[in-house]
Amino acid sequence: MKEFELKYGCNPNQKPSKIYMRDGSDLPIEILSGRPGYINFLDAFNSWQLVKELKEALGLPAVTSFKHVSPTSAAVGIPLSDKLKKACFVDDIEGLDDSPLACAYARARGTDRMCSFGDWVALSDVCDVMTANMIKREVSDGVIAPGYEPEALEILRTKRKGAYNIVKIDPNYVPEERETKQVFGITFEQGRNNFKINRELLSNIVTANKDLPDDAARDLIVALITLKYTQSNSVCYAVDGQAIGVGAGQQSRIHCTRLAGTKADTWFLRQADKVLALPFRSELGRPERDNVIDSYINQNEEDVCEEGNWQKYFTARPEPFTREEQKAYLAAIDGVALGSDAFFPFDDNIERAKRSGVKYVAEPGGSIRDDIVIACADKYNMVMSFTGMRLFHH
Repeated sequence: MKEFELKYGCNPNQKPSKIYMRDGSDLPIEILSGRPGYINFLDAFNSWQLVKELKEALGLPAVTSFKHVSPTSAAVGIPLSDKLKKACFVDDIEGLDDSPLACAYARARGTDRMCSFGDWVALSDVCDVMTANMIKREVSDGVIAPGYEPEALEILRTKRKGAYNIVKIDPNYVPEERETKQVFGITFEQGRNNFKINRELLSNIVTANKDLPDDAARDLIVALITLKYTQSNSVCYAVDGQAIGVGAGQQSRIHCTRLAGTKADTWFLRQADKVLALPFRSELGRPERDNVIDSYINQNEEDVCEEGNWQKYFTARPEPFTREEQKAYLAAIDGVALGSDAFFPFDDNIERAKRSGVKYVAEPGGSIRDDIVIACADKYNMVMSFTGMRLFHH
């Protein structure tokens, strides 16, 4: 297939639209089901690069959940604790730990379930039956992978009455070294960002505490590779082999850190006993439970514990999860990794990161206030690496 005609571009009025190879060669993909659109393919090709790079860097199956050209999360295939399984709505799946790819999917899709609603999924490895069954029951636009087990493909083909977007990509495809795009009729050209992110990148530790354990290095690598494919400005919190809070596309660095930190806090609080014990009505669907849990934790648009509201969601009225309780719960969190796609210009980012249990930081360095940022990290006995490499993505 040398080109594929799309229904329309980013919006229905943007026609005609297609994807093709500039040199006239075949596209490195097969469309096995559905008819992906313009934004679907933007998500597919960015997400595939992320999981391919994570797999190469860490040697573990990797999965990411993408929405609007940024990841909601990314994760590698590490078994989940019982509490995390319940928080990710996968505690009913027998033998989950036997499939590292399914574990990676459970983590990536379960991190920020509200933002992952209607996502695009990328798998680093051939899709197995367990992962396919998990994808089938979530609201999703499509999936890209290097291959699919025959039974897994048939499972996915039943999704959305046969219209689910399934893309197979050639894992050996290597793009041209130069990439171009047009904006306002003007062509931009640049070299591809082939910069490799690995443990060596974390060797320039600038804080007094220089103890960077392997697990923390892994989490920093997860955060940095996630940022490499996130709309800038961006900050990412990671722990236990997964991105738990991504703050994308903010004009201010502190706003990235706050946004990502709030998402990370919500991820931790979802695993609190009080949240795991919420007495949901049996007929309440998974997306509805996601919304209720978010409202319960963050006390936003609707007070779900209020008389007249709780009856819609619960079999019994739950006690509110107070700010004081949440603060005490989060105060016990430690060992979180934080990556930033550009330097921190002020120490307010470190102060906010500390509130979400951050112990390890990786950022490029190069600010005129680096000494102030380092001093703040030293105040909390953090370990901070200067990578010397900016990771902007637009």
